[in-house]
Amino acid sequence: MKKILFLFLSVILFSCTKQQESILDAYKANDLQEIFEQANVNGCFIIHDFKNNKSLAYNPERLDSAFLPASTFKIINSMIALETEVIKDENEIIKWDGKKRFIEAWNQDHNLASGIKNSVVWFYQELARQIGEERMNYWVEKADYGNKDIGGKIDLFWLNGDIRITPNQQIDFLKRLYLNQLPFQKKNQETVKKILLVEQTDDYSIRAKTGWAARIEQEIGWYVGYLENENNVYFFALNMNINSSDEAKYRKQITTDILKVLNLTR
Repeated sequence: MKKILFLFLSVILFSCTKQQESILDAYKANDLQEIFEQANVNGCFIIHDFKNNKSLAYNPERLDSAFLPASTFKIINSMIALETEVIKDENEIIKWDGKKRFIEAWNQDHNLASGIKNSVVWFYQELARQIGEERMNYWVEKADYGNKDIGGKIDLFWLNGDIRITPNQQIDFLKRLYLNQLPFQKKNQETVKKILLVEQTDDYSIRAKTGWAARIEQEIGWYVGYLENENNVYFFALNMNINSSDEAKYRKQITTDILKVLNLTR
């Protein structure tokens, strides 16, 4: 009887220990530091293993510093637009106003799916104007997004206004989105997750959004999202200084390199 009990307890202990193992355990911040140094940029990165509740970070002191969300705000802006029925779904078109912008892909009609894929500023500005300050403020507060301060122009506050969010808060927000725990209808959260898809393979999918706060003295870049495979979900947030337009590419490139180093992608 004692032998059976010992074997039973051993199995439980092994299972608990096994559950605490994470692929992140095999790596250290130095592994991420090398990638940042090769790109010669100043920033931070965090990746969170959802199943095992473990994180790996580079420059962790910066993770609680707050920055303009820039185009990462399009994630919540999309949900608010859907929730308030400013737009009915990801396919409804908003007509281009005919004004030429510097990014050619913006100079056409757009819907939520193409608007977020091409990060179309005018499209999301129009959504924000139709949502209006009162409803925007209500939903940003209800969703507990960043510092919840939408001070500034209704169609610019996420680009040069008062709203701020930290990399750690980005991770928390993405987790709540993944779990459908944000204060929006489930169908609207699912729609936004669908349009955030940037890569799909047989082994994993990545849903993510870039951001670039270019209307301030020290420009800031973001790449936030999560990778999902059959076994787990890994949430990530990259934040970095951008000192020239050439550096903007490193938002996604550094993240891509890190995911490869961690053997999460090919």
